[in-house]
Amino acid sequence: MKAFNFLEVVVMLLIERIVVGPLMSNVYLVFDNITEEGILIDAGDDPDKIIKIIEKNNVEVKRVYLTHGHFDHVLAIRELKDYLECRFYIHQDDLPILERAAESCKKLLGRECSNPPSPDGYVKDGDEITIGENKIKVLHTPGHTPGSVSYLTDDSVFTGDTLFAGAIGRHDFPGGSLDQLLNSLNKLLSLPDNYSVYPGHGPSTTIGVEKIYNPFIGLRGLYRESKKR
Repeated sequence: MKAFNFLEVVVMLLIERIVVGPLMSNVYLVFDNITEEGILIDAGDDPDKIIKIIEKNNVEVKRVYLTHGHFDHVLAIRELKDYLECRFYIHQDDLPILERAAESCKKLLGRECSNPPSPDGYVKDGDEITIGENKIKVLHTPGHTPGSVSYLTDDSVFTGDTLFAGAIGRHDFPGGSLDQLLNSLNKLLSLPDNYSVYPGHGPSTTIGVEKIYNPFIGLRGLYRESKKR
């Protein structure tokens, strides 16, 4: 009979969703349960709320990774950088969108906002992000924006505004492309069915559920055939 070592510690990534701002954007605190080292995925608004959750979990956050540059995912960056002394990263193709964040915020929300600072670096397809013993892979998933990316762990994917529970990202904003979006969705739907999907807005889902029930790309979805291209 195998002897079990009850002192053996399982290393895993923990995920906490933080809903922020008037557009109910998701921010994800992702951290190693042993080292308490973590990252933020997106930073849409309400920096005080984000900081409170980080401190509640006693996590050290030194890096923020954006899924894309739309204002509702970036407005807390400046305050978080100042308070946490962290760095932030985005795909270079979304830099023009990031630089128009204040303009877009004013136009769509009627609210005065400041532009985020310049990124500390850029992510690209195939990059690996290390958190303790864990690795997260960067997937370039354009279509919603030219530089949209998703972040892939061993059993989950953070999809930004590319894939939602029961929906897909808009492609009618400047820089959007339906063809690119469908190709990106096809890449995401090639992941195992049991993978959890953590989108930029709304509840989580799984790849398997979206393959069947998503009204745009599911079994009877609007773009079912075109997404196979």
